[in-house]
Amino acid sequence: MTAKGKLLIVDDSKSILSALEILLQDDFEEVKSIASPNQLPAFLETGKYDLVLLDMNFSSGVNTGNEGLYWLSRIREMRPDVEVVLFTAYGDVELAVKALKQGAADFIQKPWDNEKLRTTLRNVFQLQQSKKEIKELKRKENVLKSEINRGGNLIVAQSPQMLHVLNLVRRVAKTDANVLITGENGTGKELIARELHLHSKKAGEIMVTVDMGAISETLFESELFGHKKGSFTDAREDRTGKIENAGGGTLFLDEIGNLPLHLQTKLLTVMQNRSITPVGSNKSVSVNVRLVCATNRNLGEMVADGSFREDLLYRINTIHIDIPPLRERKEDIVALADFFLKKYCGKYRKQCMEINEAGMDKLKNYRWPGNVRELQHTIEKAVILSDKKELTSEDFNFNPTAAGTSDAFDGTIEDMERKMIVRILQKSGQNLSAAAVHLGISRQTLYNKMKKYNL
Repeated sequence: MTAKGKLLIVDDSKSILSALEILLQDDFEEVKSIASPNQLPAFLETGKYDLVLLDMNFSSGVNTGNEGLYWLSRIREMRPDVEVVLFTAYGDVELAVKALKQGAADFIQKPWDNEKLRTTLRNVFQLQQSKKEIKELKRKENVLKSEINRGGNLIVAQSPQMLHVLNLVRRVAKTDANVLITGENGTGKELIARELHLHSKKAGEIMVTVDMGAISETLFESELFGHKKGSFTDAREDRTGKIENAGGGTLFLDEIGNLPLHLQTKLLTVMQNRSITPVGSNKSVSVNVRLVCATNRNLGEMVADGSFREDLLYRINTIHIDIPPLRERKEDIVALADFFLKKYCGKYRKQCMEINEAGMDKLKNYRWPGNVRELQHTIEKAVILSDKKELTSEDFNFNPTAAGTSDAFDGTIEDMERKMIVRILQKSGQNLSAAAVHLGISRQTLYNKMKKYNL
């Protein structure tokens, strides 16, 4: 089988060069031979050779191998990606060891065995290609990690409350302590988790996000722990779980409060043992991750009513970061509104817009039940629908009840559905299962609607 590489042979014997060219012409895409090592720099500068078969002695009467070692070092200096196999009629173990230590890929003794020589060169070339592939994969992996971790997100904060949160994040980030982030929907819990990761010792690794409310109970173990081929009906190939994927980095478990009690036990076991066992396997895999969790629910109350394990809460709650709702930090409303305005004017190629004083007052006086996420969508909608240079209070339309102005309803069916979900969630103490039963829909459907309405 022909290798795709290009081979350069350096030997002062023309008969050897002719014999090697004939022997190896079917093993490489190109075989070139030269009689003097002094020609090596010129050939290496072309950058097209992958492998050099180099004689170790060129001067008459000199059999020390020092010439070969010298040119080996020159090749490694000029082209570290080129593999070198040394060729000599005076082989000894010490010289071979010395050559290998200096970077030679292998050592062949004259007279050679044809099949052994061909096999050695092919194997060295394949090893070189594998190294190149690994190097390229690592480069792509680093680029991917950088893109994923960068995320294009920015935390905009001017209020004392959020500046305190960010200060706490920076202090905690350098440790390996588990962190629990709490706050209402839309306050930016994932952004804070990403900020923790980017300022941690694991910033060069990936942060894997898992939405615990969106994983079905039947797929929980497969998604988090991975599975082996054939372990269940649809397991057509081995799959690595989210926890193992986060190895060396940060594992962010969002909506941890939505995890059913019996699955909490499985997660606790993983945290205690620092290992996972893929579905269908009897071998455990060690994991090293920094755990960050988030929830909009009161886990203390859930522990009290028996719906959340107290020992798991202790495990995930080494450091607690609570994000205040937007209505409690009005200084951030102005800064965020300006930030999102510039962002969406640029995205939708609109003229540079401003929000007049009445419009900004309306934004500041609204209670923002959807917090920052709702503000972001409100500004985006206004930018899309308006062709004016100045946005006014008329460009921002809110749910009257949420704004605290009226209990009357005059909105769309979607507004009515959103209002009903908000009321039932409040009535059920944010218990999704109880709210879903009350509304007559599945827990997953309720979760999807909450996402849709930024709840």
